[in-house]
Amino acid sequence: MAPSFEDGNSLFNFVVRDGNGVKGMVDLGLSKVPEQYIQPPHERIVKLNAIYADELSPIDLSKLDGPDHDQVADAIVNAAEVLGFFQVVNHGMPVELLESLKNAAHDFFGQAPEKKAAYRKGVSPSPYVKYGTSFVPEKEKALEWKDYVSMVYSSDVDALTYWPNECKEVALEYLKFSMDMVKKILKVLIAKLGVTLEDSKIDALIGLRMVNMNFYPTCPDPELTVGVGRHSDMGTLTVLLQDGIGGLYVKVEEDMDAGRKGEWIEISPVPGALVINIGDTLQILSNGRYKSAEHRVRTTSTKSRVSVPIFTIPKQTERIGPLPEVVKNDGVARYREVVFEDYMTNFFGNAHAGKKSLEYAQIIISSTST
Repeated sequence: MAPSFEDGNSLFNFVVRDGNGVKGMVDLGLSKVPEQYIQPPHERIVKLNAIYADELSPIDLSKLDGPDHDQVADAIVNAAEVLGFFQVVNHGMPVELLESLKNAAHDFFGQAPEKKAAYRKGVSPSPYVKYGTSFVPEKEKALEWKDYVSMVYSSDVDALTYWPNECKEVALEYLKFSMDMVKKILKVLIAKLGVTLEDSKIDALIGLRMVNMNFYPTCPDPELTVGVGRHSDMGTLTVLLQDGIGGLYVKVEEDMDAGRKGEWIEISPVPGALVINIGDTLQILSNGRYKSAEHRVRTTSTKSRVSVPIFTIPKQTERIGPLPEVVKNDGVARYREVVFEDYMTNFFGNAHAGKKSLEYAQIIISSTST
């Protein structure tokens, strides 16, 4: 018997507890957005108001090892300081792999609900695989219009044993291809801070790796909902494959040439490109020089959208704080040192709320101090 979408408990149990997800609800037929998914007006994304970031050219990573290295490194650093996001091409990832990845995501979410629900928290065959919906549905005032499967990497053997059959091989290949690129970008960013880190420290900063597959079903009224609410990522660097539908928005934190501080711009998909964004960890390490990108996702009424992020995150035991050389240069520490496991617990314990997660490590500096 179909649930009543007018009844909050019935809807929550069907979508969240029983693992049918937003897709399961949409597949039953919806002519309007259920109340639980209607965002307050200030959180809605109005496509007609969108500003596009078409003038932000993708960065050609193949030039990092050539005569144009300094130019490319400067472009990466500038993007990290101003927007916290950039797109890269010629990244070494085969286009065929990226297409296979999008197809695998559709294959996974296209399964019968009970197949996906087998990976729900508490019943999943592995603590490293979780299927769910929204972000923290128990704490959200308005739910996000998204289903996802999250796969934490521990070893190749575990990945091939426990990750879903529909996507495990291509997801693992995607992760492996990404890591050289992530290390290369991270080394550029650290070097521009005037700091030299041992390879073991770089590895510790990206020691926890997670591949997510996100699915945003069609929505009868996209203006009322969000696919993902305003947030920044907690980790070091995020690699994102988005499909050609679009809907990713990034908030401008620092003034750009067009004077857009505080505005949201849509990141138009570029065929074959990957999106890189700075996470909270790198903002803390850089003492605020690099900006973790506050971003959100719009839903669509025309076609279901998929995206596949890789989150590179410090090991849970790692202590994260502003790098001493940067603090010495700045004359003040803007963040305190934290054990990353504690930061992660705080991050996942609250609903998305912009960059509020950074407050956990922030040191309030009085403007009256001299």
